[in-house]
Amino acid sequence: MSQDHVPSAKELAELDQATLISLILTLREQVSAQVALIQALRDQLAKDSRNSGKPPSSDGLSKKPSPRSLRERRGRAPGGQAGHAGHTLAQVADPDHIEVHEVLACPHCECDLAAVVAQAYQTRQVFDLPPVRLEVTEHRAEVKRCPTCEQLVSGAFPAEVTQPVQYGPRLQAQASYLNSYHLLPLARTCELLGDLYGQRPAEALVLKANATLQAQVAPTLALIQAQLRTAPVAHFDESGVHVAGQLHWLHVASTTHLTYYTIHAKRGQVGMQAAGILPSFGGRAVHDHWHSYLGCV
Repeated sequence: MSQDHVPSAKELAELDQATLISLILTLREQVSAQVALIQALRDQLAKDSRNSGKPPSSDGLSKKPSPRSLRERRGRAPGGQAGHAGHTLAQVADPDHIEVHEVLACPHCECDLAAVVAQAYQTRQVFDLPPVRLEVTEHRAEVKRCPTCEQLVSGAFPAEVTQPVQYGPRLQAQASYLNSYHLLPLARTCELLGDLYGQRPAEALVLKANATLQAQVAPTLALIQAQLRTAPVAHFDESGVHVAGQLHWLHVASTTHLTYYTIHAKRGQVGMQAAGILPSFGGRAVHDHWHSYLGCV
């Protein structure tokens, strides 16, 4: 009987006992193998970053868990509790602007009150942003003719003023802050600055600002890196992140007070060594026991 052939009831009835038993055993083996295969496929589909070593970037959009608070229920109503010091706006003694709203006539008898001196004032204060606009500072370098040698000489511009027109350091710092810390894309960062200030910078300005910031914080990062190497206990981990559409790995080393991030194309020992902390770390390393950590320390 062919393996792909499905016997009818009549054909089964005509089989002898030995053949029928052999067929049943064969079918039982096939069913057991299929059950094991189905279970393996189910286990593979159920794996994500929460229950395996897979990075969060591999979870996709369909496997993101519903947000769930880790706080324990204590039977208290939400909001501020009794005795809690509240944080709210409070009137200031020296406001920036004062607007006086006069009483020109009595609402009861219509008597003219324009010349009557006010006895007191009721006050309400409004906290708001001032009108926002870019300030333009023109730098003028003097040009003089030397009376001795009759050569034209000019003053020196500040080192940071290199172009006929350019954006200043405060706007560049804000652009980098929005893009790097608040994770606004380049286009939206420029759009927001344009909406606020009426001048939309190019995306190249944001990239330049990020590069300037990177250079300025390099000494601080070097100190953090050095202190982490000598820490008695430090935590190490890595997580997937996309950079320019390509999968990279965010390596982190941290203590209670220090955190150092490194992005690298490799997840394993190459990326760990590039971070420059774990290979020379002499304390107790806390990690998820992935094999690359064991060979890097």
